[in-house]
Amino acid sequence: MAEIRLEDVRKTFGKVVAVRDVSLTIEDGEFLVFLGPSGCGKTTTLRGVAGLERLDKGRVFIGTRDVTELPPSKRDIAMVFQSYAVFPHMTVAQNVGFGLRMHGMSKVKIREAVQQASQMLQIDELLDRYPAQLSGGQRQRVAVARAIVMKPQVLLMDEPLSNLDALLRLQMRAELKRLHREIGTTTVYVTHDQIEALSLGDRISVMRDGAIVQLDDPNTVYDRPRTVFVGGVIGTPPMNFFHAEVVADNAVPALKVGAFTVPVPASLRQAVEGRIGGMLSVGIRPENIQVHAQEAEGDVPALVLVTEPLGAQQLLTVEVGDDVLKVATAPEPVLEAGTTVGLALVEEKLRLYDVDTEQALS
Repeated sequence: MAEIRLEDVRKTFGKVVAVRDVSLTIEDGEFLVFLGPSGCGKTTTLRGVAGLERLDKGRVFIGTRDVTELPPSKRDIAMVFQSYAVFPHMTVAQNVGFGLRMHGMSKVKIREAVQQASQMLQIDELLDRYPAQLSGGQRQRVAVARAIVMKPQVLLMDEPLSNLDALLRLQMRAELKRLHREIGTTTVYVTHDQIEALSLGDRISVMRDGAIVQLDDPNTVYDRPRTVFVGGVIGTPPMNFFHAEVVADNAVPALKVGAFTVPVPASLRQAVEGRIGGMLSVGIRPENIQVHAQEAEGDVPALVLVTEPLGAQQLLTVEVGDDVLKVATAPEPVLEAGTTVGLALVEEKLRLYDVDTEQALS
């Protein structure tokens, strides 16, 4: 295991800046997830750590070694890719032990190491099969076993679950989390799936346009996104945003949405000082909006546009003035499209953002 340190890492492709002067320390034994949309620089950053991309600027350290100029084979890393990349003409055992054979390990030690890794990944009964005889999930387990059997200092994973169906992804997420707890290898994981990021990562590095816009533990990234962009990336459905005017309601700052006002949470009142009469972006998660079938005093009236039954809850698309919000509520009573309901916003869950910079006020 080893710490990974990036210092002012930059990578360009022509005029496109793929990684923009990123500095980051990944702790020894940490599971860090790079999250962001396609083209944000997360895979290029990972490939820079692996040595698969030559950096234009900056340094990469693994442990105490500066590996910036070293080829991948000298960095003591292992990678798992989106494609399984298993050798079709080799059995599972031969695939898992391939790297060890290339390093000249004895057959007895290879057999022991393969058996141990295959047991961790629960593929020890498949060692004599060929990849064509395996399911997609089993092939991905083989790829992971082939990586961990090398006992690398660093394990790099580039969207390893993307080719699996929903149920297999659910199972493999749990397997990867269990595996990391057992082996403790410093792991860097790239994904565009925010559910994977939230469930797997010790910390999440959210990237946009080659830069890190937030680096925090999953709960903080979810509950307190630093920018409107992060709030829109994390969550299914993502955070709602709407504009509100800051007004003084009996000397207490409040947010005016149409003809209705919502008090500013006490923890944010200092942040809105000097902003009376100005506009803010207000963010709130769908599950932090309470729905009343019969409008109560203080509720914000809303028109239900769409109802989506999701089993444990129903997801409503509602119209509030000029804004359309997503609301997650109990499955009963079923609220049909065209129904008028009352919305109560959980005040302590409101997040405020500057309209121009889209940065959080705190």
